[in-house]
Amino acid sequence: MSFVNNSLLKAICLSRIFLIGFMGSGKTTLGRELAGVMQMDFKDLDEEIEKNEGTTISELFQSKGEEYFRSKESFYMRSLEQTNNVIIATGGGTPCFYDNMQWMNDHGLTVYLNLPPEILFQRLRPQVDHRPLLKGKTDEELLQFIRERLKERSSYYGQSEIIVEGNSLSASGLQKQISVHLKKKE
Repeated sequence: MSFVNNSLLKAICLSRIFLIGFMGSGKTTLGRELAGVMQMDFKDLDEEIEKNEGTTISELFQSKGEEYFRSKESFYMRSLEQTNNVIIATGGGTPCFYDNMQWMNDHGLTVYLNLPPEILFQRLRPQVDHRPLLKGKTDEELLQFIRERLKERSSYYGQSEIIVEGNSLSASGLQKQISVHLKKKE
């Protein structure tokens, strides 16, 4: 099977690929690797917010609240509209607010990294104190929170053009899945 070459792939994607999924799904790690494989730039939306706001996501949540954070998240994502040749790792909740999912689908290719709650739990457990929505949760509360949020967000995540099982996905594997998807659309 032949795959679409990188330059055609980038053109078809409107030069923007949005990686979405629950926190801990690997959007940043896989996004950086995929950017290298595809010779594209990489942006992490949380890093963009922290750089522009001059504070961490945790501090922003604590000082100004989730509503303020979500509005800034949408603003900084949309500010990337003129940025081309880029893979963007979004926050876990990004698709669920301010019609962001529709905007991403209109301005690039969306890829949902789908992982089961138990895998997300294992990945997030060591990070509980560093993530504002998880802070102070017991193991039982954390797993329940993940399950509930995944259920709430599934209608948004499910709007992605590509849905991949993200547990053991490599950058080259994801590139191939994107290529296959785009060839089907030709």
